[in-house]
Amino acid sequence: MTLGVVVGYLVVALALGLVAYRVSETTAEDYYLASRSIGTLVLLFTTFATLLSAFTFFGGPNLAYAAGPEWLIVMGTLDGVLFAVLWYVIGYKQWLIGARNGYVTLGEMLGDRFGSTGLRALVAAVSLLWLFPYVMLQQMGAGEALVGLTDGAVPYWGGAALITAFMILYVAVAGLRGVAWTDTLQGLFMLSVVWLAAAWVVSALGGVGAATEGMLAARPEFGSFGGGTYSVGFIVSTAITIAFGVTMFPQINQRFFVAKSATTLKRSFALWPVLVLLLFVPAFMLGAWAAGTPVTVPENANVLPVVLNEYAPTWLAAVVVAGAMAAMMSSSDSMLLSGSSYFTRDLYRPLIDADASERREAWIARIGVAAFAALAFVASLFRPGTLIEVGDTAFSGFALLALPVICALYWPRTTRTGMIVGVAVPQAIYLAVVLSAVVGAVPTLPRTVAGGWDVALGLMVLSGVLTVGVSLVTAPSEESDASRFAVAGD
Repeated sequence: MTLGVVVGYLVVALALGLVAYRVSETTAEDYYLASRSIGTLVLLFTTFATLLSAFTFFGGPNLAYAAGPEWLIVMGTLDGVLFAVLWYVIGYKQWLIGARNGYVTLGEMLGDRFGSTGLRALVAAVSLLWLFPYVMLQQMGAGEALVGLTDGAVPYWGGAALITAFMILYVAVAGLRGVAWTDTLQGLFMLSVVWLAAAWVVSALGGVGAATEGMLAARPEFGSFGGGTYSVGFIVSTAITIAFGVTMFPQINQRFFVAKSATTLKRSFALWPVLVLLLFVPAFMLGAWAAGTPVTVPENANVLPVVLNEYAPTWLAAVVVAGAMAAMMSSSDSMLLSGSSYFTRDLYRPLIDADASERREAWIARIGVAAFAALAFVASLFRPGTLIEVGDTAFSGFALLALPVICALYWPRTTRTGMIVGVAVPQAIYLAVVLSAVVGAVPTLPRTVAGGWDVALGLMVLSGVLTVGVSLVTAPSEESDASRFAVAGD
């Protein structure tokens, strides 16, 4: 029954993608950006469903179960508001520039502004580098979800393989129009089922008051703010790196280009904080309340399926895991689609075959999607960390791009050399930090300093300082054209 619900959901999503395929045009702008025609409801929910993944659906409740409900403040309040602000600061300006000049990717936009194929390729390479662990995160989440829900009848690799095969098939067929339509369905679905699950479990525990009393009796420290994992350094570092990192995620950043009007864009980022709180409150509190129950969560398992198996009927547990799978798929298909656009438009066409036809580019994109997803699947079998650890690594890597991009958008004096140094140096240092944790030959470097402050936060500052400092001591290149970004909004 469990697998039937999950597979049934996949079939419905695929059918919707096929309908989108039939009404799509065969142009790159339509395949990657749905011809910049997305309205408020679809833009809001495709961003919502794309952003919410295994990291929030399983990793969030896991952290709340282990360390307390403050994760709700980090992700629901701080990040919800901060991302909405950045959506205006970065996204609105990008939308104005993209609508005027027809850009499809962030690298294409920066490369044209600074007349630099090297900068374009650098931004694409950095984006693909950090996209890899985040795709892997979805496959890990799917594998663990089906293991927990089926009591091991479906092996970890089987769940990861199922979502990998679906992602490849869906992205090859649907394009952004299909992804956005399916995201809307998936966003509404996951929002509904998580509230249904929370209501069912809370009812079984005797109500919100009884569930909270049980949590506080088992873990008294959950009743006070901060302490343990939630140091000031952890909360501030995590909220900032995630919010800035999200704006540079290829699958999110490209959505800054797709709104059909400025009004659509403004309505979407104004409604954003409300929408994320509607999902995070029940999902994360289920994890926190589970700490007061007698359930035992096996090592490497997710708390949400375990709690549902204990307190909800089988059909509801299956539906909720299908909702979680929806969250993972809605993120993964968008990641692969954006990743393929970065590869084909910013690496393959400018560096390998500038005269490639649109048909050849489309085939290269589909082959790239299959290869990228397959490699991530193989890597996911080694489980290099928890969902939170893998997700945080990717968020921080993307966050290092944000300040140079803001400089480029708002400071005409920014130079090509300043951009390249501001992007490359912090990325190289952060990559060394990450590799030192998994490669024995690299000397160990700390991920946090001074009581929980993420080293990525310091590297973000370094990226801004280098971009501004090097720009001040270098001259704009002849190929640079600041007027490309000279747009006015209301």
